[in-house]
Amino acid sequence: MHQGMNTQDVTQPDRRNLLKGLAIAGGAMLATPTLAKAEGNVTIAPIGTSSLNDRQPFYGARQSGIVNPRPAHGMIVSFDVIADTPDELQDLLKRLTDRMVRLTHGGTVETGDPKLPPPDSGILGPVFKPDNLTITLSLGASLFEKRPWLAGFKPKSLRRMPEFRNDALLAEQCHGDIALQFCANTQDTNIHALRDILKNLPDRLVINWKQEGAVPVVPPRADGVHENARNFLGFIDGSANPNGSDTALMDKLVWIGADDDEPAWAMNGTYQAVRIIRNFVERWDRTPLGEQERIIGRQKMNGAPMSGGDHESEVPDFASDPEGVHTPLDAHIRLANPRHPHGENNLILRRPFNYSNGVARSGHLDQGLLFICYQANLDRGFVAVQHRLDGEPLEEYIKPVGGGFFFVLPGVAEEGGYLGQSLIATLKT
Repeated sequence: MHQGMNTQDVTQPDRRNLLKGLAIAGGAMLATPTLAKAEGNVTIAPIGTSSLNDRQPFYGARQSGIVNPRPAHGMIVSFDVIADTPDELQDLLKRLTDRMVRLTHGGTVETGDPKLPPPDSGILGPVFKPDNLTITLSLGASLFEKRPWLAGFKPKSLRRMPEFRNDALLAEQCHGDIALQFCANTQDTNIHALRDILKNLPDRLVINWKQEGAVPVVPPRADGVHENARNFLGFIDGSANPNGSDTALMDKLVWIGADDDEPAWAMNGTYQAVRIIRNFVERWDRTPLGEQERIIGRQKMNGAPMSGGDHESEVPDFASDPEGVHTPLDAHIRLANPRHPHGENNLILRRPFNYSNGVARSGHLDQGLLFICYQANLDRGFVAVQHRLDGEPLEEYIKPVGGGFFFVLPGVAEEGGYLGQSLIATLKT
């Protein structure tokens, strides 16, 4: 879950009447690796047939790890960058790309002088396999703002993530010059990749914060239907997520194009919003089932909307429920996606993972959602949805504590190129 009305919304009319009006208006390198399929909903649950030989493509106009379905494990890591000149930034991007290519393709661990530190951590053994690993690189606003020679090239909407009204952001878990998103079938593959990058780029990267997460493996139902995974509130999460395999839709919602008024170097990139959202699970577990379902707007066991049906794929019928009799006007799914024509402009591509960090100082479980989403425009996407959700009943049970806004670089079109090549070329023109 994430919470969140557009920053241009200055007036605050009566909330219930406004929601009612919206509802009425809403009429409608190993031997023979297996190239993993990139079909279906990004949030569909892993089904348990993954292989260590699964491999996502690295080269392409756009980075992997965005529209392809999530594997079981994810991690976001934020770094500060040591680069005082365009040449040093280029050095970072080239070397980082080289490591990402090697890690995502898999290979044999290099041998070295036993009197020196080993070239590899060894946690995956003498051969590390692709394991469906993607590493996605994004840039934070501070990377541009701290370097006068780079400031004028910042993507138009990129900025430091603000503190929204229900937030309690911890400085040590927010922002950063760059972020890396690691996704793989197994947790150790992500950790191996992170440690490799830290070992090989200590002169360019200083780790800032990280958050790991996972989603449960859910076998297909008896009828062959694949379901979305559940979050730590016990609800199926991602039922209304746009389909990542719909190329035309992704071009509209996610990828920067010629009509998006962004720098030319940013074409085929996208904006990334990351939120670490703590769930007050003890309080939630003591809340009556009916109230939980009214807060979310779905039936807990099967994911179907309150308006009817027996499966999460059923489309909520808000138009025939203008008073919120079945789905309350302030239910999470109704606010997040009111399903009226204007709301289609605010759709985002979600890629969340559940996290469990142990026990908080209060003695309560520190569990929640590593929320990650992608969109071509931050204000039209995440920020608009976030403000629409402002004041929702779910806020009693969740608290965002970290994250940041980042811009995902375009991909590497072919072997020999590197991430950020278009930015560096523009800088040096």
